Order: sequence, then C-alpha cells, then structure tokens
Amino acid sequence: MFPANSSSAFPSFSTFPAALEDAAKADPTLGFRFISEDGVPGFASSGAPQRQTSEASFSYTALERASARYGGALQALGLAKGDRVALILPAAEDFVLCFLGAMRAGIVPVPIYPPLGLGQLQGYLDNTRHIVAKSGARALVTSGQIKRMLGTVQAACPALEQVVAVEAIRESLEPLVPVKLTGDDLAFLQFTSGSTSRPKGVALSHANLMANVKCITHDGLRMTGEDVGVSWLPLYHDMGLIGFVLAPILYRTPIVFLPPLLFLKRPVSWLQAMTRHKGTISFGPNFAYALCVKRIRERELANIDLSSWRVAGCGAEPIRPETLESFAATFAKVGFSAKALLPSYGMAESSLAISFTERNEGMKTLSVDGETLWTENVAKCVPEGHPGAVRLVSCGSSFIDHEIAVFAEDDTLSSAQLAEDTVGELRLRGPSVMTGYWEDEARTRDAFAGGWLKTGDLGVIHDGHVFICGRSKEVIIVNGRNYYPQDIEWEASHVEGVRKGNVIAFGARDHTERDRERVVVAFEVQEAQPDLSAKELALLKQPVALLIRKAVLDGMNLSIDDVVPLAPGVLPKTSSGKLQRAKTRELYESGSLLERKSAREEDRFDILKAAAKSQLSYFKLAVLSTTRGPKKE
Repeated sequence: MFPANSSSAFPSFSTFPAALEDAAKADPTLGFRFISEDGVPGFASSGAPQRQTSEASFSYTALERASARYGGALQALGLAKGDRVALILPAAEDFVLCFLGAMRAGIVPVPIYPPLGLGQLQGYLDNTRHIVAKSGARALVTSGQIKRMLGTVQAACPALEQVVAVEAIRESLEPLVPVKLTGDDLAFLQFTSGSTSRPKGVALSHANLMANVKCITHDGLRMTGEDVGVSWLPLYHDMGLIGFVLAPILYRTPIVFLPPLLFLKRPVSWLQAMTRHKGTISFGPNFAYALCVKRIRERELANIDLSSWRVAGCGAEPIRPETLESFAATFAKVGFSAKALLPSYGMAESSLAISFTERNEGMKTLSVDGETLWTENVAKCVPEGHPGAVRLVSCGSSFIDHEIAVFAEDDTLSSAQLAEDTVGELRLRGPSVMTGYWEDEARTRDAFAGGWLKTGDLGVIHDGHVFICGRSKEVIIVNGRNYYPQDIEWEASHVEGVRKGNVIAFGARDHTERDRERVVVAFEVQEAQPDLSAKELALLKQPVALLIRKAVLDGMNLSIDDVVPLAPGVLPKTSSGKLQRAKTRELYESGSLLERKSAREEDRFDILKAAAKSQLSYFKLAVLSTTRGPKKE
C-alpha cells in the first residue's frame, strides 16, 4: 500500500476496481465534480443551446457506491465478464459511473464519441457502426435522445442485442455481483481516432493501464495531496479518460470536469475553473492554447488567477512552440508561469503517455537547419536566428521501465538503432504498450517490429530527449527531399484570410511525366461577411491562395502545385478534432473535396432525409434552426 495522497510511493493495486474500492476510504471532501451546462451537449426545447451551469459532486466513497449500482445494472442486462458494452454518453457524470461500473463487473467498456449535431450525420453513423461491429459489443448504453437515432446501427450489428437508455440504468437498484479480476484482464477497448486510417480497437489490460498511470502520476508529474485537476477534455478520448478519470483514483486527487463544448464556446471557462478551484494540473492540445489567446478578451481576465497552475500539459497533436510561448506571454499578467508548460508525447497504443518534458522547466526547443533536416534526414543544430532554422519541441525522455528508440522504417526486426540526431521512426517497448488490436492479428503483427511498437511517427533523439518531426506516411517527397506537412501548414496558417488551425498539406498522385508527388494545400477561409455574393467571395479567396504559395516558397523554398480554398467547417476531422490528412487527400484525388459541404451549410433536404432515416425527430427544432444560415464564430 502507499501513503494516501503522497508522491513518495506508488500503490500496488493490480486493477482499477481495487483502487477505487480503496479510494472509497478517502477524505469525503475528495472526489469528482461535474460542471454541466443545460443544452450542452444537445439542444434545449427552444432549439438553442443554453448557458446555465450546474454542478454535481461525488466523493470517492460516492463514486464507489454509484458505480456499483451502474455495474449491477449492466449485469442485470445479462452482460458478464469479458462481454463488451459500447458507451455513447454525452454527460460526463453518466459516462464515468457507467465506465467504472462496467470495469468493476469485468465488462469491457468501449467508449464512442457522441454526435455533436446534425452535420455529417451519415459519417457519424458509419463510424459508430464500425466500432460497435468490430468490438462485438452485446449492448450499447446511451441517452434516451441519442438512442432514437441508432436504429440503423443496431440493424447492421448482429452481435448488438440491445440499445439501453442510461436513464433506466440511473434508477436501477441491482446489486453488483463481485467479479475476480487480475492485471492480465482486458480493462477496456480504446478505438483510435482514425486520423490516418479506419479506427482500430486498442486492447488495454489493467496491467497496461496501471503501468502507464505510474508513468503519469508518479514518475512524470510527481503528484501530491495538494494537486487539483481541471479538465474539459472529451472522456471518450484517452487523454481525458485515462489522464483525468483513471489516474486520479490512485492518488485520490480532486478533479473538476467541464463540458468540452462549454470550453469551445467560451475558452475563458477553462481559466475560470482553474481559478475557482485552484487547479494545479490541466492538459490540452495545441489548438486549445491557441484558442485561448485568440478568443479570450482582456475584460474577461478581471478575476482570473492562474498562479496555482503548476502543470500545463500539451499533447495529442503537433506542438508549435510559438503557440505555447504566446499563451505564456498573454496570461503571465494573471499569474501563469511559463515554467508550468509541459509538452508531452503519447498515443493510444501505449495506453496514453510516452514521454513528458521535465517538470518546472517549461518548454524546451531544438533549433535545426531545415535544409539538412528535409534533405539529409539529420537534425543539425543551428542558432534560432539562423536563416531556414526550424524549431522542434522537446517531449522529454522515456519513462522508467520504458524505452524509446529511432529506427529506419525498413528495419523490420528493429535490429539497429539510428544514431542521435538522425530522423527515423520512433519505436517503443515497455509495460504500457497494448496487448494488440482487438481481434485483428494482421494489424497487430504490422504494428510491431522485433518486439518494438512502431509508432508511425518520425522523430529524432537529441541528448536523450524526443523531438517529433511528423507522421511517416504523411511525409511529402519532392526531388529527393522530405517535407513534413506540419511545416507547410505552419507557413500557410500565418497568411491573412486563412482560418487558423484549419490547413492541411499533403502529397497527391501526379500521373504526368514528372512522376512525383504533387504538393497540395487545402485551407478554410476565415468567415466572410454574410452579404457577399459568391463571385465576390471567390475574388477574395484568390489573393489568399497566392499569398500561401509565396509564404511556403519563401519559408521552405518549396513550390505548391495546388491551393484549395474551402468554406469553414469543410476539412474532415476526427472525433477528437484532429485534421484528417489521409481523408483529405482521398477526397481531393477523387474530385469530391470541392463538393463537400460544411456542417453549417448542410442542405436542409439532406439533413431531413438523414434525420428521417435515423428517427431523429427529437432534433426537429434544431434542424430548422440550422437552415437559417451559418452563424458567426
């Protein structure tokens, strides 16, 4: 055992149900606090999102008791140890209790992101059908509203015996029948976000998760009894689920949960929660820090105090040093310390975390010569002011009992690690690494090379620290030089008229005699005045495209073959908000990218047709409201 709320030791629990049962003995003031906003997610009876917020608190004792009721209710449905249950639960409180209840019953939860509206509804249903079918879930638990739209999902998944409304489970008084669990038992299935391919089910055991939580809480963050976590991250995503639901249980850390859509609508709500609850630890992707700088107004900072924030983690997508530097500079006046910045690297196949930069030392960067990096695959250090310098962000070194190394992509046995500062594929091994992809032996074999997990990420190791360069399958090769799409996107994103964070660069097939990849940049334009005609809007887009060509040429000495301007909301994204380069390339090469409609501009007839197919009558007023024209951001 370990001293409660201490960073000096790590608990010896083999499973999370055992840890939760022990946490029930904790101080009754410690636990989870759920902040909810009426109408988020979903719509109120008026058809418009509401802004009123409310809170529900659960001590760890209450979490243990309530999750037992949810687990007993799942057992009463006929589910037994090893069965899978899909969870589509917008309310964080329901999700956490049902997830923990399933784990305690030995039932394997399969989180699926909820629908956020009517845009691209068919794509959502297709993705949900894939996950439900692939997991072999016998039951699916969701809200009463969402249940009505899942008729096509149940019909297409023979193993899915029942779709159950969580409202009934809340009222259940069925006792939990204890189940014997070990570290080798499957804890849950985390389906990948699908940013590069069809979502795959990452099978994680209790031992995998416990090893990774030790990396996060004990070895990485050195959590103490003084810590308070604040998170708006979606709970169906590994950073929100493992980082802020499972990990805190072992240290009995208080956690405050905000609705993700509340943060997206009002980014200052994140800082308000950190201030009110004296939060010490919070994480977010790169775009979240950028959104705060862009959207939070000076007048909103009147009562903000971020002096308690000791760990501001950043991960889940490429990290731009300028973004974090801007955040630190903007909010220094309300107590934020740049030393709190903690860039990190992770992936679902390694449970969650792979490496953190050092605590209390802030962001560290490596300035390398871009020409050498792209041409010779070598990170040659140069001063930051050097012409053509590229800054890479350190994501720290490997955790205890884990290894990170760089190999040539064609080294199928991982037989020879590449030298320091040489670009190659990052590979991992250690107790956090998944047991494999669920019921997919071929993909599991392909994911490993000589006992090392292939991340698909290109990077270098410099002075023991990991620096990410890009995804191996997304590298664009022109005249023997490797270009990373993130660098092209960064240059393009600074052009006036480009919607920040909504640029995708990729290489497309070229069937001409040049026999090389065509370099394509697709970007969303900033929202124009609504009264502009289509002709006037087209004229506005032309100079932006020309400026993008110039910016990339000047910054990288690379000529762009095609620049594709798109309306806001058109670029495809995953459920966790990552831009989908592979999907964009597919749409471009098929000629359908320009025909794609944004969620805001979806044709009313198409929406109603999809809604009718999915029995989405409860969204009637929301449907009508979306046809009145796009809303300004």
